[in-house]
Amino acid sequence: MKIAMMGHKRIPSREGGVEIVVEELSTRMVQKGHEVTCYNRKGHHVSGKEFDSKALKEYKGVKLVTVPTIDKKGLAAASSSFFAALKCAFSKYDVVHFHAEGPCAMMWLPKLTGKKCIATVHGLDHQRAKWGGFAEKYIMAGEKCAVKYADSIIVLSEGVKQYFKDTYNRETVFIPNGVNKPIVKNANLITKKFKLKKDEYILFLGRLVPEKGIAYLIEAYKQMSTEKKLVIAGGSSDTDEYTAQLKNAAEGNDNIIFTGFVEGQMLEELYSNAYIYCLPSDLEGMPLSLLEAMSYSNCCVVSDIPECADVVCDKAVTFKKGDVSDLRDKLCKLCSNRELTEKYKSQAADYICNKYNWDEITDMTLELYTK
Repeated sequence: MKIAMMGHKRIPSREGGVEIVVEELSTRMVQKGHEVTCYNRKGHHVSGKEFDSKALKEYKGVKLVTVPTIDKKGLAAASSSFFAALKCAFSKYDVVHFHAEGPCAMMWLPKLTGKKCIATVHGLDHQRAKWGGFAEKYIMAGEKCAVKYADSIIVLSEGVKQYFKDTYNRETVFIPNGVNKPIVKNANLITKKFKLKKDEYILFLGRLVPEKGIAYLIEAYKQMSTEKKLVIAGGSSDTDEYTAQLKNAAEGNDNIIFTGFVEGQMLEELYSNAYIYCLPSDLEGMPLSLLEAMSYSNCCVVSDIPECADVVCDKAVTFKKGDVSDLRDKLCKLCSNRELTEKYKSQAADYICNKYNWDEITDMTLELYTK
């Protein structure tokens, strides 16, 4: 098949979960003999231009096309999606796969020329706190276009599946995200740069956006009496003001470390050597960072929202969403009970890697393309 993917920022990239999903799917589809083109946005890395990389025309056999983009908050997705959808409309593709709700606002373009269109809803983006005004209206328009025009809609959780049924009486297909079995790395770069050693820190790793609940984690940590450090790893995502608020909340506590955006060996070492990984989110689609953290054999503490609780089952610790006291108590219990922490660590990797396998998920996606 000839397949186009759009809606992501750019690949290869770790600017968000969508980018990881697009890369994993597209590269595997190429390995299976399909021809895949991914439409990348033009513009700077979401965490700052210092993380920009050279625009490529091909990556692991995937063709990359960079489309014009208005590089401003709320307009980047709309503008890049328009030009990508326009190109898809007048190109020979068997399937055009839209990722995320907002970009689906342009799905009518390739439908005009008879293309088969698939949408993956990575989360109900209009609920995310960083959006408002035009961006929120655009995202809702995308959701409605997906309902109207998509041949199939992929969702990542049963909750979102029920949302589309209740709101639009639209059937969707549940296909989760996947994860790869990683190689665990010794602490090296993180020791040199941040003085971090194995099992000496609690880790959050993800985008610094309000719905991730990082403010709860900082407040809970400030109420703890522990020698463990708190590491907040990740970059802003059009949320510089929120990032500044988090740093202000942590001011005066030298054991709270903000690393900024991380990738490569630094990211691998942070996952590999954490004592606890914490994801205190209010809202998620299907959190890839949680899958990754478990794949590195981490003891994970997550909010009890279904999108997290359903992923971890009984192989991690949950706390009541938004409840700082409950989060503090769960973290304190694990920090004082090494045996319990090691029990969760020993179960995590095999469980998550067997349950969410990218090769199987790619096959499920390709099968949906042919229905």
